[in-house]
Amino acid sequence: MSFNREFLERSISRLTNYKQLTENAMRQLTDVQLFETPAAGSNSIAIIIQHVAGNMLSRWTDFLETDGEKPWRNRDQEFESLSVTREALMTQWAEGWRVLLETLSGLSEKDLEKDIQIRGESLKVYDAIIRQLMHYSYHVGQIVFLAKWLAAAGWVSLSIPKNGSESYNRKLGI
Repeated sequence: MSFNREFLERSISRLTNYKQLTENAMRQLTDVQLFETPAAGSNSIAIIIQHVAGNMLSRWTDFLETDGEKPWRNRDQEFESLSVTREALMTQWAEGWRVLLETLSGLSEKDLEKDIQIRGESLKVYDAIIRQLMHYSYHVGQIVFLAKWLAAAGWVSLSIPKNGSESYNRKLGI
């Protein structure tokens, strides 16, 4: 397998893991918690989800042909309070991920060296992928942190639980 093919496959795998991590965190919350703003000036999980979905749709639609910041995107509106259901929010989320994953899956190894634009900045495709991996992981961290805080004592760890490293390592034979 070439490095470029492996890079694409690992990027898709990492992104898919971020998607699952986020969804597992959100499953632990009530609808009210999903839309709760923890403090003035901060964002609810729902708003972060709306922003990430909007970003994905803008960045990955016609990825190789048009600037990643589409004229139809209203980024500022993504950070406004929502009056949607959990189901509608999850539909937005799923659509953003569909566009992202289909675009990445459709790239060829040669595409990684092409130049694309995001807000007028020229980037190699591989760099644009790394840029978005970083952006999405940042927001996934926010979502998981907020979900853990909101779920409080009801939180079920999504990774190795606190004080669980020794047990986890034993299971792996380490």
